[in-house]
Amino acid sequence: MSEHAVIKKILITAGTHGNEMSGIEYLRNLQSNAQIHAQLVAQTTDIDIELAIVNTLAVAKRARFVEEDLNRQFSREKLSVLTGDNLEHQLAIEFNLTFGPKYEPTRDLVIDIHNTTSNMGPTLIILQSDEFHQQMARYVKANMPDAIILIEDHIPYKQHPYLCTIGKAGIMIEVGPQPQNVLRPAAYLQTEEMTKLVITFCDLWNKQTLGELDVVEAFRLTEEVYFPLCSAGKKLAMIHPSLQNNDFTVLNSGEPTFLTFAGRTLGWEGEDKVYPHFIGESAYYHLNIAFALSTKTLI
Repeated sequence: MSEHAVIKKILITAGTHGNEMSGIEYLRNLQSNAQIHAQLVAQTTDIDIELAIVNTLAVAKRARFVEEDLNRQFSREKLSVLTGDNLEHQLAIEFNLTFGPKYEPTRDLVIDIHNTTSNMGPTLIILQSDEFHQQMARYVKANMPDAIILIEDHIPYKQHPYLCTIGKAGIMIEVGPQPQNVLRPAAYLQTEEMTKLVITFCDLWNKQTLGELDVVEAFRLTEEVYFPLCSAGKKLAMIHPSLQNNDFTVLNSGEPTFLTFAGRTLGWEGEDKVYPHFIGESAYYHLNIAFALSTKTLI
């Protein structure tokens, strides 16, 4: 996004995954409760805010997805065809036609709301580290000190297959821990707070009245780490108790990482000063992903 691009249209989405309830319930309340909607709109004076609960069939089924993960359907390849090869692929094509198109975007910012079962707290995921996103991260952190900033800029923005990338800019709000298909008040309130802060930031950005914001700590995604597997592809271990629930806490070489089902501790064999997150995320368990790694940085 250019340095002084004005944010005129914001799309807020939830239900990209049908069992992540904070965003779903928040958008339902925004759609049905005039007072709650007025509170959100009051954060800005001249921005058009749209709301969309995306994968309604998955929401009805209380499932992450029906056939495939919707949040992996927005690649150039998948959006280049007229008919999808599964329900979520088709939904992505239709959603892109309605709110995109991704490569000629009509929405200035897409805010996609998610939950995680991992102990990540209220996390703002940004996919670019330009001036707009740097200032957003600083503003959110300054006004919500417990917020975590996670940067996923390891590939160019439009190469991400995420729903939010149909916008000129796209971010994800990822709040946990929250089990699937339930609503925890802390996660809901953090979701609401961070969403309002992003809207307020955009209003101040437009008016160029942000003032001086301090540089803040952030984490940059580097890789995913998989569970140890046997030759048959079955898991040999689980997350070590000393690592479980310690998202964004430093992990050094040799420190306990996995506990085998035979009771043996496996130490971390990688570099020092890495920061696991999405630790033991339920949605990734079937993919054998134990956690993601990041390094600490400033933004």
